[in-house]
Amino acid sequence: MNIFKKKNPEKLTNSLEKTRTSFFGQFGDLFKSTELNDQFWEDLEDTLISADTGIAAAERVVSGMKDIVKTKKISSSQECFKELEKELLKILNLNKLNLNEEIEKPAVFVMVGVNGAGKTTSIAKLTRLILDMELTVILGAADTFRAAAVEQLQIWGQKLGVQVIAQAPGADPGAVAFDTIGAAKSRGIDVAIIDTAGRLQGKSNLMEELKKISRIAKRESVESSVKIILTIDGTTGQNGLLQAAEFTKFVEPDGIFLSKLDGTSRGGIAIAIADQLKIPIWFIGTGEQPEDIAVFDPELFISGIID
Repeated sequence: MNIFKKKNPEKLTNSLEKTRTSFFGQFGDLFKSTELNDQFWEDLEDTLISADTGIAAAERVVSGMKDIVKTKKISSSQECFKELEKELLKILNLNKLNLNEEIEKPAVFVMVGVNGAGKTTSIAKLTRLILDMELTVILGAADTFRAAAVEQLQIWGQKLGVQVIAQAPGADPGAVAFDTIGAAKSRGIDVAIIDTAGRLQGKSNLMEELKKISRIAKRESVESSVKIILTIDGTTGQNGLLQAAEFTKFVEPDGIFLSKLDGTSRGGIAIAIADQLKIPIWFIGTGEQPEDIAVFDPELFISGIID
């Protein structure tokens, strides 16, 4: 079973329109320059930073570009542009390590992320993608700290025609995860997706609960089939990146769901995520509807923002 087969490339390209026409749109004028002088390099770095690639990544890319231009004796801005694409792809290409992985069923996806990142909606989109591949899905409402979260997931379950395993508000989230995986195994379900409470910085007890859910999932399913997916709101920029970094202190996310990418003109956050967190982006949210999801493709992303 491979959940990355249905890619929806056109949705990825369309979701980058705001980024392409704003900050990265400046590349068009920048690379019309015939002289690769100090002003050119400064403008390039400023453009990358303004698109939310992060200062560290921008500096690293520009430094690497200078070395390449010197080593290869490049004088043409068009040649330089091609090298820039390669440098950005180097950062993003860690995604290729596991996009073709076959996952033994039941696959268990534990969705984590702060409240407001679009986690529950992302679950709905991932569910829709899996259903479109003619696979079966069951959802687990393990965000028992908020009754509204359970209700929201149940509403999505009804809309999508999938069962939601839930308990009373305040119940043990680990028990919900256990029941969800058990139901998936007994019914021959392909994928179990488990929602979790929004873990905020300083909420150490909630972080410990998240670790517990992860342990239960790996104990009750084939460990290699358990994937921790971290949801990051693409519109929150560097702030969202800092929140995401907090999660990595307690669990090791396997992949990232970058939500609301269509709603931001700073799509460079994807580069910052790959550069700083070293976690592959797996999926992106491309709109408001359940079908608005695409598998992240590094080459298509780069061409979509700067070509």
